Amino acid sequence: MDERVYSKEIVEFVTVGLEFCGRVERSAEADRNDFLLTLTRILPLLYLKASLLPADEPDEEYDLAGYVTEEQYEYLRNTIRDLIGRDDDYLEVFDADMAYSDTPIAASISEGIADIYQDIRDLLEVYRYGDETMSRMAICRCRENFATYWGQKLVNIMRPLHSLCFGSEKEDSDEYAAYEQEQHSHDCEDPLCHHHHHSS
Repeated sequence: MDERVYSKEIVEFVTVGLEFCGRVERSAEADRNDFLLTLTRILPLLYLKASLLPADEPDEEYDLAGYVTEEQYEYLRNTIRDLIGRDDDYLEVFDADMAYSDTPIAASISEGIADIYQDIRDLLEVYRYGDETMSRMAICRCRENFATYWGQKLVNIMRPLHSLCFGSEKEDSDEYAAYEQEQHSHDCEDPLCHHHHHSS
């Protein structure tokens, strides 16, 4: 057994990655507030475990295929965007382009989550086949992408997530979520239906 593939650090990262991907894939059935709270708990853990991945250089270079299709990516991004609603967009304060921009740069939680998901799911799909050489390649690629790309995305979206779950926006957000839930759960066209009339 290759310790460079099945070390404690890698197995723990894969375990947290599986949990994260599972939560994202089930987002269509998720309760909005539960989903947001779950993200605030699992993303820091994912960051921690990714930061502990060994800086290992593979013996050979392979062109690893990506497993998440554009359709899957878009489906998950749109599902999460619809779940979060109006709070999905936030102003980015840590972006390389900020230095050259006179206007605030908008980003979205759903896109950040989909980006992180894509990279981790790609790794998990290689890892589960048990080919140690390919797994080492996938781990190296994931660690490199964490360092250069999605690690920053992760910490960026923690700021709006924290505000939604624990900050002053939570109360307004809860009221909006309840209203949205009511609208989604009742789309009947009958004008006589009691749902369309508020009793005094």
